[in-house]
Amino acid sequence: MISAPHKSAGKTTISLGILHNLVEEGLSVQSFKKGPDYIDPMWLKQASGHDCHNLDPYLLGQTGCLDSFVSHGSDAEMVLIEGNHGLHDGLSLDGSDSSSGLANLLQTPVLLVLDSRGMNRGAAAIVTGMQKMFPEPKIAGVILNFVRSSRQEEKQRAAIEKYCGVPVLGAIPVDEAVTIPERHLGLTTVEETENARKIICHAGELVANYCEMDAVCSLFENSPALETSTKNNLTASQSATVKIGVFHDSAFCFYYPENLDALRNQGAELVFIDALHEDSLPNLDGLYIGGGFPESFFEELSANRNLLAEVKEHVRSGLPLYAECGGLIYLCETAHYKDKKYSMAGVLPFEIGYQKKPVGYGYLSLESRCRSKWFDDGALVRAHEFHYSKPIPQLGAKVTDGRYQFNVVRGFGIDGRQDGFLQNNLFASFAHLHASANPQWAQGFIGLATEYQS
Repeated sequence: MISAPHKSAGKTTISLGILHNLVEEGLSVQSFKKGPDYIDPMWLKQASGHDCHNLDPYLLGQTGCLDSFVSHGSDAEMVLIEGNHGLHDGLSLDGSDSSSGLANLLQTPVLLVLDSRGMNRGAAAIVTGMQKMFPEPKIAGVILNFVRSSRQEEKQRAAIEKYCGVPVLGAIPVDEAVTIPERHLGLTTVEETENARKIICHAGELVANYCEMDAVCSLFENSPALETSTKNNLTASQSATVKIGVFHDSAFCFYYPENLDALRNQGAELVFIDALHEDSLPNLDGLYIGGGFPESFFEELSANRNLLAEVKEHVRSGLPLYAECGGLIYLCETAHYKDKKYSMAGVLPFEIGYQKKPVGYGYLSLESRCRSKWFDDGALVRAHEFHYSKPIPQLGAKVTDGRYQFNVVRGFGIDGRQDGFLQNNLFASFAHLHASANPQWAQGFIGLATEYQS
């Protein structure tokens, strides 16, 4: 596992560099990302050549994390996990859902990335704290990042190796060429970064030039065997019986691989649609519009009036449609962003506005308050949200008008109290669901699509 004492220490850069070099050596490497994240996994996938899977103790539970780890990692020669936030950050006081807790669950050593700026021998105190804080992960090595001088490196290296008993396996200087642009939701996606491959290659060069790759590789090789009764549970796909359209482009790109696989395994043929450039829908039995950055493309999305109109008409005809966050925004009447107003699909009876600070940020806990074709009454759902947007009141209309699937127990959802707007065969929410933790989602979706087809 690649982790750090805090976020923005360079975990992603180091992870990309290591992955790039291992792949260049002809090795098969499976990457994972701890926590609820879409953007880092896109970069890790680009570097490794394979889908990156999320390991999230809150969403999946420990058993779910083990299942995913074994299912997707057992055939790879090496497995790399990028942690999230700081090594010991998490919801639980005991750290069981932190990156450290996950590392202990999977019996994996940790390569700690340390932001070297502003200290010398005091770096050893930080590493010691990371070692001693419960649940006491096995820190097997340290990489110093953003190193300012050889003198600083020498002091930090000597102190860490003397007082912490772990080797320093690299010292990387400040290098703006590997900086991935950031925006309000995190890093810019691979699809929006023209020089993504160049950034990854340069990260590989930095790691190769300033780190001991042989020693880093030994951390993989010396990892203990994972003792678990969990087996590879990947399900063979059924023959396709329905067609599900999926908006997949720079505006809508937040999809867990497991969600797409769950639909395929239930009998769906997925048809990917570019909402920025395609102006009509193919023949479909259902539509899935995931999250992403529609606000960065409001001009193009709003100008594509024919596609917006077709989506609205198909929803009126009963086409099953599942929309998450960015998808919900696309379905609203209008969106207000940076002092401009954009016409959207007009399916949902409210307008969307953007705030300067996140409206919903973090894990969601939802309780179903009714039975629908998507979820049972009383179902408890764990999800996550990250949005600066929320519905704004319109003249003569209330945001709360309509039928909702969930009461919000933790988080914000659509209006702070409820989430999951229901209309005909439409479900729209700010919640991002993980199919592995919610198997009824794919079953319900395919059931609706099958009914619509007939």
